[in-house]
Order: sequence, then structure tokens, then C-alpha cells
Amino acid sequence: MKPPFRADQVGSLLRPAYLTAARKDRKVQDRAILEAIGRQEAIGLESITDGEFRRDWWHLDFLAQIEGVGARVNPGPKFGGTEEQPPIPIVTGKLRYAKPIMVDDFVFLKSNTKKTAKVTIPSPSMLHLRAGRAGIAYRDMDEFWSDAAAVYRDAIAAFAKAGCTYLQLDDVAFAYLCDPKIREACRKNGDDPDTLPQRYAQTIRDSLKGRPAGMTIAMHTCRGNFKSAWVAEGGYEPVAEAMFSSGVDAFFMEFDTERAGGFEPLRFVPKGKKVVLGIVSSKTGILENSDSLKRRVDEATKYVPLEDLCLSPQCGFSSTHHGNQLTQDEQWKKLERVVQTAKEIWS
Repeated sequence: MKPPFRADQVGSLLRPAYLTAARKDRKVQDRAILEAIGRQEAIGLESITDGEFRRDWWHLDFLAQIEGVGARVNPGPKFGGTEEQPPIPIVTGKLRYAKPIMVDDFVFLKSNTKKTAKVTIPSPSMLHLRAGRAGIAYRDMDEFWSDAAAVYRDAIAAFAKAGCTYLQLDDVAFAYLCDPKIREACRKNGDDPDTLPQRYAQTIRDSLKGRPAGMTIAMHTCRGNFKSAWVAEGGYEPVAEAMFSSGVDAFFMEFDTERAGGFEPLRFVPKGKKVVLGIVSSKTGILENSDSLKRRVDEATKYVPLEDLCLSPQCGFSSTHHGNQLTQDEQWKKLERVVQTAKEIWS
């Protein structure tokens, strides 16, 4: 089966304590990644990640290596329940993919698993959403979007040359724009939240032009994931049609709580596209019941055929080096539950 797989995962994993203590040490990273690969394979996952163990932040470690990108303190809507806030990217000059970014990380992963090595990178919309127009140094926004897409075409080509067949764009933009307070922050930043979803979708489509045959590209959407905290809430209805026009092969969608709304927006999914239902929470250690997961998958079949559905956690377990508020044991039990439930549903 091509990815996404019936039992899949978003990407990041909790860091072991010894990695947290020496997270910049490449050899320590290698050790932790090899252990994580073995554990993922042992529980039956077909898509294998490096847990994002070489990163501090799910997005900034990639974006900051693009020429023309910087970061600043987040002035806008914040994660609740935590004093610390992630920095946000800003565009300080002309965007350019001047060097390979995270390609060596992928090569290490691929060379150490016989399963499908999956790489995750932030979506091009992440160059814009949080700072918005106010954080973009370009005078001409059309030129900005064109350059952003060119950067991503180069990045995708570099991963493909290294043998990548499964790439995921992590994108909070669409889901954030379902929240009134985020939409108001967009207006203050000089943007129109009613037109941004179409602009983001167009940029993703432009980023995928010329992509190699045989590479599956998925998009993951969520409403924030920082130390088990979140930023946005609201169902996908306001952005669904634009999001589903972005040209990717599959959509990892957060549906773990009422905060994400119901499955009704799935009626806009184009025929043949895959939807990975994120109905297992990565934010809490409470283990979901297999029967309740099956019922939720059955509910989703009102809008998407069962053969086009898959199952995963709603987000990664450690989008930043801090990690979410659950234990390693609870994390692996959740991933085991995803694999077990998927086998029962699609056997």
C-alpha cells in the first residue's frame, strides 16, 4: 500500500531523558533516533520518522535555514497554560533555497529502516501566518508567494533526489483561520482572513509543480501543539473547500476534541484523496477505547469512503523539544492502539 498507511503517525515523538540532557549532540541524537526507529517498527508502523529529534521547533529549524528568514517573539494569540511561547518566523529579505535543508537527516533515517521513511517539514504558509503582512519584508506580495513556492519546489526536489517517497507539509494555517480571534489578528497584521485560505492553497499547488512521480505528499493540520497546549478552535467549515484544493495527496486532520468540530466538512474532499483521521490525542495520556475509535471512523464514512480513510494521532507528541504532557509509555500505547484498531477496521 502507498502512503498514507491505514495506521499512520504525524511525526514527532517524545525525547528520551538522555537526549533532552544533550539534545545538540549529534551522536546522542543518532542513538535516540535508532532506538525510536526500532520501536516504531516493532509496533507495526509502516511510516517511520526520526521523531524530529534533531529539532528544537517543528517549524523554525527548517524555516530559519531558508535564506531571507528570521524569527521574533510572538506578539499575537498565544498558547494557553504556559508562560513560554514559541518564536514566530518573519521574512527579512528575498527568499532562496541556498543550501540543502535537513536532507542529511532524512538520509540517516532512510538508511536505517526497511519501512517507508517519512520526512516532515512546515508548509509554505508558515512563512506568513503568524506575523502576516506586517512580518514580510517584500514590497510585492505576489513576488513573495512566488519565491516561497520556488523555495519549496527546490526543497522537495532535494528530498526526492535523496530517495524520499513520503513527505508531509505541517500546516496550522488553515485550522487557525477557523478561529475568530486568529482572523482578527490577521486583520491587524494587514491581511484578509477571507482570502488567505485560497492564497495558501495556491502557493502549495505552485510548490508541488514538477514534483517527482512516486512521491506522496500529505498535509497535516492542527490548532497548535506546544507542551499539550493549543491556540485555536473551531471546525474546518470556513476553510475546507480551499484547503482541499491545495493539491496534496492526503490530509492528516485533527478531530480529537469538540474544539475541531465535526466531520461534515469532509464532504468537500475530492474523490480519491485520502483523509487520515486524527482522533487519538497526543496531548493527554488517557488511552482511547478501540470501540469508540471504530465508531468515529464509521461516522466519517458518511462523507468519505472507508477505503479513503486512515487513522493516526491528531498531532505529534513533541512538536518542540519540550514534549507534551504524557509519558513515553503512554505515547507508545497510543501508537499501538492506532495500529491495532486500524488492523481491526481494515482487515
